Amino acid sequence: MSDASINASTAQSAGREDEASFGDYFALLKPRVMSLVVFTALVGLLAAPVPVHPVIGFCAILFIAIGGGASGALNMWWDADIDRVMKRTKGRPIPAGKIEPGEAMALGLALSGLSVIMLGLATNVIAGVFLAFTIFFYAVVYTMWLKRSTPHNIVIGGAAGAFPPVIGWIAATGSMSVEPWLMFALTFMWTPPHFWALALFMRSDYDDAGVPMLTVTHGRPATRVHILVYTILLALLAVGTAFSGIGGPLYLAVALVLNALFLRGAWRIWHRDEDMSEADNFKVERGFFKLSLLYLFLHFGAILVEALLKPYGLGGWS
Repeated sequence: MSDASINASTAQSAGREDEASFGDYFALLKPRVMSLVVFTALVGLLAAPVPVHPVIGFCAILFIAIGGGASGALNMWWDADIDRVMKRTKGRPIPAGKIEPGEAMALGLALSGLSVIMLGLATNVIAGVFLAFTIFFYAVVYTMWLKRSTPHNIVIGGAAGAFPPVIGWIAATGSMSVEPWLMFALTFMWTPPHFWALALFMRSDYDDAGVPMLTVTHGRPATRVHILVYTILLALLAVGTAFSGIGGPLYLAVALVLNALFLRGAWRIWHRDEDMSEADNFKVERGFFKLSLLYLFLHFGAILVEALLKPYGLGGWS
């Protein structure tokens, strides 16, 4: 085989390797974030005091998931410049050169319109409106404005990730009550300590990208104080939720154990010595971050189990 043929074959292979795959487009939708959206929306749907037809319920969760994916695509489109700088995100489809920014924007907008319209048709208009507002809040208010302009970015922006259980509840009932807003508040208050713990052991990423995360603008000691304060408030809210319409003995037991562990982790982050080695710092902060992932999942899992047991007279306080 001639050198020219070899070079042409190599170029073709490289071109194929650079082409976007289905996995790249799926990664554009932030599947990990989408999984949290799906789960909390499902809990909101099933915890509602109204039976939902399985087909309608499936459609509701599907379109909420698509809406969450649309938000992720729009976020990656807008943040492509800082994603190229941060170690944690430089492998994403756009900075990796797999997908063009324009493609991501078009996909995000198309999926946004599809999810909002179809959710409204499958369930009710109020649910569709709330989904539209959630996408707008995440893509515009958080991504385009708050993220690069204020250290309170994740505090206010956390509302976007807290809306799915409210949307699930509204999809089932067509109305609102205090219970879905307790689930909203649980996610909203959980978000800052969760992300601040990540920022503590990934601070260089935010420094390099110029993102005004609290660790960058106020320093590590102030961030630790904020984590402790928010964790205390979160624990009070989480345990108090046990005595609402979505709580019960099982939820209370889960909340007491998890919040004791979470408070212990926040205390260790706040109370440790500044002279600790970087390896020890990393271990404490990463351990708290990992616990935070389990924290939200188990709280919502307990709410779900309480809801599933109620028809048998076992869930709740009745």
